[in-house]
Amino acid sequence: MVGKKTPEAVDLNRVRRYSRKKRSTRTKIGQLGKPLNHSQGNQLFDSLPDFLKARDLNEFIGRVVAARKKDRPFHLLLGAHTIKVGLTPIIIDLMKRDIVTGLSLNSAGLIHELELAFDGETSEDVQAGLSDGSFGMVIETAQLFASVCTLAGEKGLGLGKAGGVFINKKKARYGRHSLLAAAEKLGLPVTVHLAVGTDTIAQHPEFEAGVAAEASHLDFRILAAICSQIDSGGAVANIGSAVILPEVFLKALTVARNLSHRKSRLTTANFDMIMHYRPMVNVVTRPTLNAGQGYNFIGHHEIMFPLLAWGLKRAWKKQR
Repeated sequence: MVGKKTPEAVDLNRVRRYSRKKRSTRTKIGQLGKPLNHSQGNQLFDSLPDFLKARDLNEFIGRVVAARKKDRPFHLLLGAHTIKVGLTPIIIDLMKRDIVTGLSLNSAGLIHELELAFDGETSEDVQAGLSDGSFGMVIETAQLFASVCTLAGEKGLGLGKAGGVFINKKKARYGRHSLLAAAEKLGLPVTVHLAVGTDTIAQHPEFEAGVAAEASHLDFRILAAICSQIDSGGAVANIGSAVILPEVFLKALTVARNLSHRKSRLTTANFDMIMHYRPMVNVVTRPTLNAGQGYNFIGHHEIMFPLLAWGLKRAWKKQR
C-alpha cells in the first residue's frame, strides 16, 4: 500500500543525460519540403469539383486572400508535427510573400526549431528512449532552450521573439530553415505557448519554469492583440495542434473581444489528420458563430499544407 506521506520531489541534477551526437533522429534537413511556384500545375484548382471539401478549400483560400487584400492577418497555429514533417520552407515562403502574417507554436515547436536550426535534425525515437529512460535527455537541447528563456527574461521578450533573436544572433548553421529566425528577420510576430511538464525540457535541471512561463504569458498577451486584428476581418488556421493552441487561441480571442466594442468577423480553419474535439469547437465553430465562417479539413499535413500553400500563392498572384 502506498504511504500517505507526500514523496520528496525528484532532483533533476541526478538524471542521466547524453550528447545529441549520440542520438538518432527521424527528421533531417535534406528531407524538408520545397515551396512550389504558383504557376506549376496551375490548372489543378480549376479542375477540382465544386463539391464538399474541394469547394470548401477553394472558398477558404478565397477568404484568406480577401483578408490579406484588406491588410487583415492570416495567422497560423502550428502543432510541432508540422516542423517534424518538413513544412518549414513552405511556411517561410508564405511569410516572405506576405501571405502568412504570424505564427503561434507550442513549446515542442520551439524545441524542434532549435534542434533543426543548430543540428540540422530533430525528432527522436520516443519508444526506444522511453524504454531505457533516455528519451528527451539530450543535454544540448536543454541548454539551448534555457538560453532562449534567459534571453527572454533579460530583454523582456516573449519566447517566440527570443527564439528568433537567439537563432539569428548565434548564426545557427541551418537557421535559414527556422520559422522563428525568418519571422524575426521579417518583423513578423511569433508566439510560443508553454505547458509545464508536457515537453522534454522539463526533465532537465536547466529548466526554470518561472522564467519560461513569464515569457510565454507575454506571448499570450501578444496573441490576444493579434486576435483583435484577426477578429476584424482576418483569418486563422490551426495546423495539427489538438489541444494546447486551440485552448490558447480561444482564451486570447476572449480577451480581444472583451476589450473590443466592434462586431466580430473572421475566417477560421482546422487542418489535421483526424477529427479532434477542441480544434473543432475552439477554432472552427465557437469563434465563428454569428461572426464568420469556419472550415475543417482532414488529411496528412505533409500533403494538405503544400496543397493549401500552392492554392494561396496562385490566388494571391491573381489578386495582385
